[in-house]
Amino acid sequence: LAVVGALRRVGLFPLLAQRLVQVFHTTRGAVTALVGITLVGSMLLTNDTALLTFLPLSWFVLERTGQTKWTALTFILQNCAANLGGMLTPFGNPQNLYLFNHYNIPNGGLLSIFRLPPFLLSPALLLLCCLFLPREGLTAPRQETLPDKRRTAVYGVLFCVAVAMVLRGIPYWLGLLVIVMALLVLDRRALLGVDWGLLVTFAAFFTFSGNMARMEPVRTLFRQLLAHGTMPVAALTSQVISNVPAAILLSQFTDDYPALLVGVNIGGAGTLVASLASLITFREYTKHVKGQTGRFLALFSAVSFGFLAVLLAAMTFLTQ
Repeated sequence: LAVVGALRRVGLFPLLAQRLVQVFHTTRGAVTALVGITLVGSMLLTNDTALLTFLPLSWFVLERTGQTKWTALTFILQNCAANLGGMLTPFGNPQNLYLFNHYNIPNGGLLSIFRLPPFLLSPALLLLCCLFLPREGLTAPRQETLPDKRRTAVYGVLFCVAVAMVLRGIPYWLGLLVIVMALLVLDRRALLGVDWGLLVTFAAFFTFSGNMARMEPVRTLFRQLLAHGTMPVAALTSQVISNVPAAILLSQFTDDYPALLVGVNIGGAGTLVASLASLITFREYTKHVKGQTGRFLALFSAVSFGFLAVLLAAMTFLTQ
């Protein structure tokens, strides 16, 4: 979060926005590119960080080009891309990071689990939704100042350090020390700008789920439910308590981590509370667009539940 904040503060986003408009010079092309960047970015940044990074970029592009009427659809498709794209890597989604360590899954384990749908199906669904956007031409003002190349390169190295920490290549304490010391020298405001509330929320998830797993009625209920299939139970539980708490809770009752991984990742689609990433998207939208909350929620529900239904049906068919 801190490193991505530093990259944002160095002035990289306006340049990216300009390049996007130059290369993908229509509304459909630019939004498709933004959704694609979010899909790929979630594999490297986690879905939450990808949205915190690329939703402001999307608003910057849409506002600069006078296309803010497409903000709701763009943000919703980016939300779906972040939730579904992040399923491929250990650090793509917070629940992956937890399950990756809880079950001590090998580094290549997630690739073997998600080599088939839903991962391959997700980009196809996103591309299909992007076809509803018009092919209207875009223009944007030129970026006058370029980002500091030296700092951008340093922040890129720090990002690689963060990835190496997750992949167990660098001890957490060493990576944390390097990143914090570097940012204290180069950009202290990036550390202060971290969404600490988001991190506290995740800590609360662990406490809540751990306490729930100790309650005997809850333990009895989930043992009975999981006997009918881990994947659908994980997806449906995520709709109520969010997919991170669902992953933490259900991991206490099953060793079938491939089905649990698929279930909580698919379960990120659906309700607004199914994934914390969706709440980030909703917060970002209401910050920029006023008075259209009802329209956003209706469109969000239609798109997100559509993704959930298609992916659940596909995975149920494949596992029969």
